[in-house]
Amino acid sequence: MMEKGRLFIVSTPIGNLEDITLRALRILKESDLIAAEDTRHTRGLLSHYEIHTPLTSLHIYNEHQKIAGLLEQVLQGKDIAVVSDAGTPGISDPGFLIVREARKAGVEVVVIPGVSAVIFAAVASGLELDEFAFYGFPPVKSGRRGKFFERLALEDKTVFFYESPYRIKSALDYIVKYCGESRRVAIIREATKLHEEVLTGNAGELQRDLSERVWKGEFVIGVGRADGRKIEEVEE
Repeated sequence: MMEKGRLFIVSTPIGNLEDITLRALRILKESDLIAAEDTRHTRGLLSHYEIHTPLTSLHIYNEHQKIAGLLEQVLQGKDIAVVSDAGTPGISDPGFLIVREARKAGVEVVVIPGVSAVIFAAVASGLELDEFAFYGFPPVKSGRRGKFFERLALEDKTVFFYESPYRIKSALDYIVKYCGESRRVAIIREATKLHEEVLTGNAGELQRDLSERVWKGEFVIGVGRADGRKIEEVEE
């Protein structure tokens, strides 16, 4: 009887190429195939570590078509590693679907842990972490965006979310509107990269001090827990 292969979910650096584990490097070298969110991006990482494993693409636009074929290869004995552009697959990146389908198919899933932008931001923020939530990316359209920040405002725990550099000012405006000027906020920019920056303060202070700033890079925003303030107070 043919021995099944394994599906590896491999965390990769979010910026600094040294932030990868020895185990991750070994798995990437030993796998028969690497399924990458962007093969061009991943090729740079592999080249840096002289890894020559074949690549195929696996992203949100093709995963429904490609997953069955990839899992069939695993069932036939191949080891396949899944990577996203940066960080841990499945955390606001492709990865969830193939893990779900692999478990349905009886494929062994092995997670290779490593860096994650939201965990970096949580530690760097200085906000309370006895409980915290991750909200992914806020919606872009104003109606759904407003509802996102309404829900965030009532959380009794710290909340982290990803945001585009083009909508940082908008996010701060919404935080002030629904959470109030005194809510503690942390903005983590370009984690582990050359221009890494952590900005902390009250929402109102950051809104005023950073109103003219042109933002670039990748961001995680942290918002401290609610203090009992009700949404109704915002709408009066």
